[in-house]
Amino acid sequence: MRAAVLQMTSGVDPRANAVTLTDAIARARGEGAAMLFTPEMSNLLDRDRSRAATSIVAEGEDATLAAVRDAAAKAGLWVHLGSFAVRGDDGRYANRGFVIDDNGAIRARYDKLHLFDVDLPTGESWRESSVYAPGERAVVVDTPLGRLGLSICYDLRFPDLFRALSDAGATLFAIPAAFTVPTGQAHWHVMMRARAIEAGAYVVAAAQAGTHDDGRATYGHSLVVDPWGEVVCDLGPEPALGFAEIEASRVAEVRARIPVLAHRRVIPPVEVVA
Repeated sequence: MRAAVLQMTSGVDPRANAVTLTDAIARARGEGAAMLFTPEMSNLLDRDRSRAATSIVAEGEDATLAAVRDAAAKAGLWVHLGSFAVRGDDGRYANRGFVIDDNGAIRARYDKLHLFDVDLPTGESWRESSVYAPGERAVVVDTPLGRLGLSICYDLRFPDLFRALSDAGATLFAIPAAFTVPTGQAHWHVMMRARAIEAGAYVVAAAQAGTHDDGRATYGHSLVVDPWGEVVCDLGPEPALGFAEIEASRVAEVRARIPVLAHRRVIPPVEVVA
């Protein structure tokens, strides 16, 4: 089955971002894809909190989400929206991913578990937890490409999540992101390949790229990595739409060659020797 991967430069206007998303759906379907993957914060990327607050609404009121669902149904294409900024039921924001089927129905939702609170050597400081509430559950969902384990960006750094997802039957992971340039240059490729190798699973990582309306810069290099850790698609630093084949037989082949899932054990308590 063919996967399409959208690399975009989301801005501060959800209407413009909606055009990018719906156009990608049509293009992906025209190229024979069964499913399209989009980056983290596909509907809005804006660190000006006052300005962003006027655009972040409840899921049921989000016009971009409605437009994507309609476009998916018209095209007959599954879509993984890497994440949207939405207002949760308690009034706080959620960084939420959606899996939409080819009838436009929402099949799964996932709220980002691990929030990005860091100070980088470059002087960049990010406090995602000051705006967003963390998710409370891991999620897998059956799709035309296989059982998909959901994650978002900073989740990448927590392998226990991906172990839980593969234990639940995931054969591919979605890792949408808006990686900073310094962390992308240092860690992006190696960690994506590690998550694939550890589980013998595909990784599909749709990313934000370039300089955004709010002044930030993101790394790009959306990837598809196969279960052996080979990069089969790398979209580089500019906005693009790429494609890769997802083969169930490749997962079975790699897992038979090195059966790490069968060899996993519950880790016993750690003995600390002073």
